[in-house]
Parts: sequence; C-alpha cells; structure tokens
Amino acid sequence: MSENDHQEMETTRTSSERRTSPQLGGNAPTDDAEHTIDLHEQTPGVADEPQFQEPKVKSIIFYIFIGLFLVLAFGCTIAAFVSTFLQFPVPDQTWKNTAFDLPMESLFTSMASGFLALFVVVFLSLRVLSFKVGTYEFNGSKCYEISQYIADGARAFLVREFQVLTVFIVVVAGILFAVDQSGYFVATPVCFLVGAVTSSITSIIGMYIATRANVRTTNAARTSLNQALKVAFSAGTVMGLSVVGLGLVMLTLCYMIFRNLSALAGFGFGASSIALFARVGGGIYTKAADVGADLVGKVESNIPEDDPRNPAVIADNVGDNVGDVAGMGADLFESYVGSIIAAATLGSQFFGSVGVAAPFYLSASGILCSIIGSSLVSVNSSSAWWPLNYLVAPFRRHDRTHTTHDTTHDMEQSQMDEEHAPDVNPATQSSLLMAIRRGIFGAALLNILLGALILFLLFDPLTQAWAIFLCFLIGIASGVLIGLATEYCTSFAYRPTKSIAESGLTGAAPVIIKGLSVGMLSTVAPVVIIVLSIIFSVLLGDFASGGKSGGGIYGIAIAAVGMLSTLGVTLATDAYGPIADNAGGIAEMSHLPPLVRERTDALDALGNTTAATGKGFAIGSAILTALALLQAFSTEAGITSVSLLEKDVMSGLIFGACLPYIFSALTMTAVGDAAMSIIVEVRRQFKEIDGLLEGRPGVKADHTKCVDISTKSSLKKMILPGLLSIIAPVLIGFAGRQKMLAGLLGGSLSSGFLLAVTMANAGGAWDNAKKYIESGALVDKETGEVQRKGSAAHKSCVVGDTVGDPFKDTSGPALNILIKLMTIIALVIAPVLKQIYGEQ
Repeated sequence: MSENDHQEMETTRTSSERRTSPQLGGNAPTDDAEHTIDLHEQTPGVADEPQFQEPKVKSIIFYIFIGLFLVLAFGCTIAAFVSTFLQFPVPDQTWKNTAFDLPMESLFTSMASGFLALFVVVFLSLRVLSFKVGTYEFNGSKCYEISQYIADGARAFLVREFQVLTVFIVVVAGILFAVDQSGYFVATPVCFLVGAVTSSITSIIGMYIATRANVRTTNAARTSLNQALKVAFSAGTVMGLSVVGLGLVMLTLCYMIFRNLSALAGFGFGASSIALFARVGGGIYTKAADVGADLVGKVESNIPEDDPRNPAVIADNVGDNVGDVAGMGADLFESYVGSIIAAATLGSQFFGSVGVAAPFYLSASGILCSIIGSSLVSVNSSSAWWPLNYLVAPFRRHDRTHTTHDTTHDMEQSQMDEEHAPDVNPATQSSLLMAIRRGIFGAALLNILLGALILFLLFDPLTQAWAIFLCFLIGIASGVLIGLATEYCTSFAYRPTKSIAESGLTGAAPVIIKGLSVGMLSTVAPVVIIVLSIIFSVLLGDFASGGKSGGGIYGIAIAAVGMLSTLGVTLATDAYGPIADNAGGIAEMSHLPPLVRERTDALDALGNTTAATGKGFAIGSAILTALALLQAFSTEAGITSVSLLEKDVMSGLIFGACLPYIFSALTMTAVGDAAMSIIVEVRRQFKEIDGLLEGRPGVKADHTKCVDISTKSSLKKMILPGLLSIIAPVLIGFAGRQKMLAGLLGGSLSSGFLLAVTMANAGGAWDNAKKYIESGALVDKETGEVQRKGSAAHKSCVVGDTVGDPFKDTSGPALNILIKLMTIIALVIAPVLKQIYGEQ
C-alpha cells in the first residue's frame, strides 16, 4: 500500500467519535487500559499518538496463583511419597465382586502433575500478557482497538452460550439425580456437574488468552518471525496445559472423593455435553461468518481477506477463537478424560489396583513431557530450550518492553526488511514445521521412556508389562502416523492438494469433485492405522490379562491413553493457529507494513497444517476412546455376548450408521442458513452505506450486526443436533434394550469415523489449494501465466474452500463428539438398563 493510500485510510478522528460509532459497536472495548482523547493523523513511518495506553498486567494475582499451584504440586508430591510407604487402605466402591484399594500414590502423583501444569499455565499467561500490544507503534492503537472488538465478540458468545447450557446442565443433573444407581452420595450427578464446569473453565481460559495474544503476536511480528511464534505458541500452550491439568486434577479428585469408577462416567458425560455444544455452536458461528465474508468479499466484491470494509470480518475473527480454540479444547478435553475413565474402568476388572493406577500415572508423565516438549518449540534452535526463560522472563525488563523501541527506527527497519525479508523465504514453512515437530516428537520420545519405566514397575515384566507397554507405544505411533497421513492429504507441499488447485484452471465444479475424491481416498490410511492398532492392541491386551474375556479391550484403552498422553503440546500446536490467523487479520485491518503480514501469514499457513493434523489426531483418539467406552458399557450393562445376526443388533447397527449423516445434515444446514443471513447483511451494508465498498475515508462497516447474527444463529441452530445426540442412545436403550444400543454405538462409530475423516481432509485440502494459488506456485501450462489472488483459478478454489469450511470446521469435528457422547451416555445409563432388563 502506498503512502497516499495510508494517508487516505488513516484520517483524523477523535476518540469519542470512534467509541460511539455504530459501525464499531457503540460500546467501548473493555480492558484494563485507560484511554486518551485525541487521535492525531497517522503517517507511514511515524508512530501514531496512542489512543490507548498499554494495558497493565495485574501481576500480583498471577503470582498468588503461581505460588498456590506450586505449593499444591509440592504437597501432592509429598503425599504420593508418604502413601507409597505407609500403604493405608482406601477401598474402592465400584465393584462388589472385585474388591481392591484405591492406588493413592498414583492419584496423588496425577494431582501433583496436574497442579504443575496449572503452575506453568499461569506462568505462561503472565509471560504472554507481559508482551506489549504496541499502542505506541505505527497504527498500534488501531491494532489494539480491533483486538478489543474481537475479544468483546468472543466474550458475548460465551456468555450467551453458557446461559443456554446452564439450563441444560441443571435439567440433566436433576434427571441423573433421580435415576442415580451409584449408591454413594449421588456421585454420578455431582461428577456430571464437575465435568461440565471444568470443561467450561478450560474454554474460558483458552478464549481469554487467545483474544489477548492475537494483538501481541501482531506486534511481535514487527520484530521477528521467531518472536511472533513464541507469543502465539505460548498462548496455545496455555490452552493445551489447562485442558490436561484441570482435567486430570478434577477427575482424580472426583475419584478420590467418591471412590466409584462408574460415577466417573458422569464426569465424562458433563465434559461431552459441553464439548458438543461448544464444537457445534462454535463451528456454526465461525463458518457462517467465514462463508459470508468470503463469498461477498472475495468472490462478489473482489476485496482481499480481512479487509476492514467487509462487515463480516470481525465476526470471522471472533469465530476463529470460538470454533478452533474453545471448540477444539472442549473436544479433546472430552477425549482425554474419556480415555482415562475407560482405561481405569476396564483395568479395575482385569488387573485391580494397578490397572487403575496405570492410566493415571501415564497421564501424569505425559503432562511432564508436554511441558518439556513445548519448551523446545522455536524457529531459532539456539533458543529452543526455554524453561529457564519461562522462569525469569516476567522479571526481565527487556523481555517486557522488547517491542517498544524507537518507532521511527522500527519503521525504517521494517522498510529495509520488506526489501530483504530475511526471515520470510521459501524455507520459512519448513523451519516452522520443524520447530513444531521438535516439540511434538521430543515430548513423544520422552513419554515413551517414562511410559516404559512406569509400566515395567507396575506390572509383571515377563507376562504383562511388555504387552501393555507395546499397546501404549501403538497409541503414540498411531497418533503420529494419522497426523502425517492427514498432512499428506491436506498440505500443498504434496500432490493431492496440488491436483485440486490445478482443477481450478477449468472451473469450480472440478475443484469440488476433486476435493471430494481426495477426502474419500484419504480415509484409507487412517482406517488401516486404526484397524491395525485395534488388532494388535487387543491381542496384546488378551495376553496381558491372561486370556480373560474382554481383557483385550484394555489394550485399546491404554493405546488411547498413549495417543492422548502428550495432549498438552499437541493441542498447543492446534490452538496457536487461530491466534496467528487473528494476528494476520489485525495486521491487515490496521494496514501494517507488508512484512508483518508476511510473517503472520507464514504462521497462519503452518496453523492450517497443524489444525488439519490436529483434526486427524482428534478423530483417531475419538475412535479408540469410543471403542474402550463401548466395552466398558457392555460390561456395565450386563451384555455377555453379541451376534451380528441378532435382529436387535442389526437394527441398531443400521440406525446407528444413519445417525452421523443426519447429524452432519443438520449442522451443514445450520451453517448454510446462518451464512445466508450474513450474506444478506453484508450485501445490504455495501448497498446502503455510501462509500463503504469504495473505501472512502471515514466510512466504516457495522461489524457488530454480523457478530450478533452469527451469535444468535449458532446458539439457536446447535440445539437440534445436540438433542439428537443425547436422545437417540437414551431412546434406543430403553425401547430396544442393551443389545440394540450396542448396535447403535457400533454403527455410528464406523460410519461417523469415515465421514469425519472425509469431511476434515476434503475441507483442509480445499483450503490449502486456495493458499497454494495465492502463493503464486501454480502456473497454467497452456498459457504460462502464474495464477494468483483474483485469478479465475483462485476464484474457483475460493468456492471449494467455502464449501469445505463447514466440512472441516463444523460437521467433521463435531462427529467426533457425537461418537464419544453417545458411548458415554450409554455408559451412564448402563446400570439402569441392567437393573430393568437384567443381563443379556
């Protein structure tokens, strides 16, 4: 953008005019900052007079929690050592025929590890908030103002969503109270409430830090790519470690208080309920805004992405946080606690106390490995070991002010960087990907070593330990392999996505056809990986249990725990993506120098790859977790044998296979309806607000209208898919009895798995095909013309990307939760079904 363009866009406007402008929402953005009155004319190369002061971090609150969690972690560690030597018995209340004592040392160890994770969460939150937002930099006040509107929109959505969910949670808790069969202080409904509240808290933490890290990532990108990665990934790590830390602490507390593994199904049910509505509601929100913004903005009006003239652009950025931070966090929180519940429930039947202790120990060690792995993520290998920096960064003045140097010098340096671009080059993506992989693989390798040590100390080395360790290893390996297979199908570095981009040369229809075929073929590798994992895990589990009936499923449960044990770092790689995406949007809307946007785009492109990998990881973990929960349900419900030839089982299978298609249809329809409302509103504003489309100085879009439409539509449309997921297993269970419900779960698991992979990978491939063209890598072989933004091939791929948005970010990911939620509900009602119908 030229200097004249900047001067036209950055006109003089008083603070009061901006803060009461209906186009910006009327209400002042909320934060700790105090605001000044005057906003002088901004000129490129000269820092603008700040409209806002730098927000001040209330460090004392963070230090209090840092001290608290550190003391709790130390206290639980001492308790673990004491319980190891004293061996005081605390009997489990779950099974009458299988009596054993609670493995107190493993429970205290889990709590110590969880509190350590929360200690790091608070420390990293303080670290992120200690970075400057850059209000004294060029256009810094505009960056901060935009970030506040994104934060306000995200907060408004969460408040309305939790208002709806509160009613649902209270009603369900009342029903569970009425039918509770746990017989120990109504444990199931209480655990349900704790699980729902814990999942909600993790969503709030993730949303809070993400909406504050975005503008700090933008400002850090003025300095270097590595600095921006540090800010964004630190914020993502806050989300990842809060999920595993809070999840493990609260799940362990529930077990220690109620001493009833069956009641922990209530915890999983609460987590699943929040996950479903967060994933579906967030997915509808983000994709309605995204589709509306892209179709009217890119295709119809030919304006670039994240252009401030587009009324839906703020809603689009809000949706990134709602769907990909809160939604993904709740999804994997559910898988994480579900895998532990399933493994502990099955382990108690075949191995007693040590079978319960194993998943808690492995999850605790996974947290330690995740903390270490996250410290290895850095583009600059010399700074790849961060733990000491984490401890001292908040106290270092230069770390807290590193982005607030002389503005004129900074802009001069930016102009030099634009010419030379030393850290944005063809090797950028490979170096960023290597930085992320260093953290993931480092955590996985260390986790393998600790897992082997734990399992060989718990189980008999000759007959059990090696078999269970191989199950654990299979889980870790299958998670990595599914991620790599997903990356191959969705990254534009490989042939499948390139072929979709080439199809764009002949129109939008070939793009859609090619994308669907890529998505369908992409199911082969995950299916082979999961099937092999199931076969070998069951064989190893059978061997370890001494051939006991159903003992092989414990191997699957341990594989699921292994896959999710380093969730702290794998979720961080996924959660950082929307933060980088927001940072790029803020840079674009604030007209920052091109180099800043190039750096944020590099982070965003990597975020798309890690997001696609994360979706594959979430699908794989959902299948293993659901299989383990299905076996736990069969045991709890008194199912002794199942034959596919039985009419009840076959009927349940067919109906279950249909459910994911009904569910996907409802969520896709919801996105389409909400997107139509957004499109109508954007077109209206372009038509009625004179000078908006032309970019006339002083003319602003009414962003809050689109935010309000997305919020209302998503909350209204998420109810029906949510009710379907809850009512179907309850109805089939009580009307068709246990075997028909088992068939329903098996059918939905198989068809939901394939449909989820197809949707997630097709959507990811369409998205990256568009980005492949935008990178200028596609050349028309007939004309020799390089295809870029605005070309016919690009517009065709934008259509494909628009179709793929609800595929990969709404319907596909929500199917994971559908599968897990129905199995966890079946597990909750299993004792009631057994009491009514007896064993089958």
